[in-house]
Amino acid sequence: MYNTILNSGAARLRRSGVLECSCTAIEPPKTMDLVAIVDDDVAMLKSIERLLQAQDYATTGFASAEEFLESGIADRAIGAVLDIHLPGMSGIELFRHLRAAGSKLPVVFITAFDEKATRAEAVALGCVDYLEKPFETNRLTEALERSRKS
Repeated sequence: MYNTILNSGAARLRRSGVLECSCTAIEPPKTMDLVAIVDDDVAMLKSIERLLQAQDYATTGFASAEEFLESGIADRAIGAVLDIHLPGMSGIELFRHLRAAGSKLPVVFITAFDEKATRAEAVALGCVDYLEKPFETNRLTEALERSRKS
């Protein structure tokens, strides 16, 4: 694996098969923080991905909690945005599963159906924030920034 990226420049192939290049090395791009997004609403998922990518986050989206768990990405992500109501395992159940497995992954919950009991449970479990759809975009990015600093 190369530690630098070569900027295009003059290159020619010698008869011996050796590539001769007058390229300049540049620094590789900074590694972007990865945020996992779990939402079965494809439009919402893509919207959150675009929002976070515009804020220099790398994103990976999943349509279900089960897909997220199978990916093993929880160990690499700096945070997760979880919809509460998902097919199969709910966002709350996923968060419980992560905590039971010892994961300290910061979680921001989002929901279109705000219920006092669900909100209270999410907060009691230690979520970073609980946002009702539609939410102001800065609330999500601020929640992720807070989780990064803690």
